[in-house]
Amino acid sequence: MTRRWSFYMDFLPVVVIIGNECIDMSLLTLYKAATLQGMNNHVFIAYAYAVGTFVLLPITLFTTRSRVVSPISFSIICKSMLLGAIGCSSQILGYVAINYSSPTLASAIANLVPAFTFILAVTFRMEKLSAKSRSSNAKVIGSIISIAGAFVLTFYKGPSIINADTHLTSLFHQPIAFIKSVDSSWAFAGILLTLDYFLVSLWYILQVHILKEFPDELTLVLLYSITATIISIVVALLSVPNASAWKIGLNLSLISIVSSGIFGKLIGNMVVAWLVHLKGAVYVTSFIPLQIVISVALGAIFLGDTLHVGSIIGATIISIGLYAVMWGKVTEEDVGDTMELPSTENIEPLLQVVEPKLMKIK
Repeated sequence: MTRRWSFYMDFLPVVVIIGNECIDMSLLTLYKAATLQGMNNHVFIAYAYAVGTFVLLPITLFTTRSRVVSPISFSIICKSMLLGAIGCSSQILGYVAINYSSPTLASAIANLVPAFTFILAVTFRMEKLSAKSRSSNAKVIGSIISIAGAFVLTFYKGPSIINADTHLTSLFHQPIAFIKSVDSSWAFAGILLTLDYFLVSLWYILQVHILKEFPDELTLVLLYSITATIISIVVALLSVPNASAWKIGLNLSLISIVSSGIFGKLIGNMVVAWLVHLKGAVYVTSFIPLQIVISVALGAIFLGDTLHVGSIIGATIISIGLYAVMWGKVTEEDVGDTMELPSTENIEPLLQVVEPKLMKIK
């Protein structure tokens, strides 16, 4: 029983987080491809949230008998609506920014999320910061190292290692190169993405706060999704009054909407709710620097992009930073040198609740 609980608390969250980051980057790439074919970003967000809510509603209702459903107070409803407004706003900012840039830039700036989240967690006293605590120092230093590694990976290319047109011998003959912005639209996108990821950090912190009072991930995600769906539809109707923009055919746009609605807005949000309830916001967001590593890896494997020395160095630095954060978190839980985290005795494994219903949907 102890080994099984250790697997559930330590190993499984890491696997799920990494898998979720891979899915997020894939969905962003698919979205970018769909917008290049003319899909409107506001229409996309509205449809994606609607799909996620439509699928989640019967799942939540059908599983009420198999899980403990907490009573819903007016305060929880208001906080859930605020969570939906923050999440929907961040989505709108993020997708608009990607229209002006690319998923790679989004994944690079996403490395600000761990820093934002840690600062907010300390501000709201969800994390205890002590200069004499090894776990606190490890989390701070690890976050800084991860962010530094992400910026190395983003802005330093270096000589190429794998290229269809070159050989490994070119490693010693290519000059060092740095990535430069193409035009002012990238700067505008960077500002939007910075605001987006600050809202994302606030979204994580608020979600942890709500789950301490209302430990029902499925119901929370449903309330959040309904709010976000209503807001996104209103924004889309005001921004895109042209009825023709709302017509979606059997093309890449439809695939992107359905995939984002199911894997992003539905499964992704439920996974995140389960993870922040189990491990906390700081732990979950510390893995976000992996997004750019995943982005570079997918580009090298599936798109034929060149793999550079800077990518290897940056990925190595990020790995060191993530290890430091995880070590700090594990030490914190073992020694108990920070504020007590919410009890996980009544947390029901997410996959046990959702998997039977998802099998029926498939």
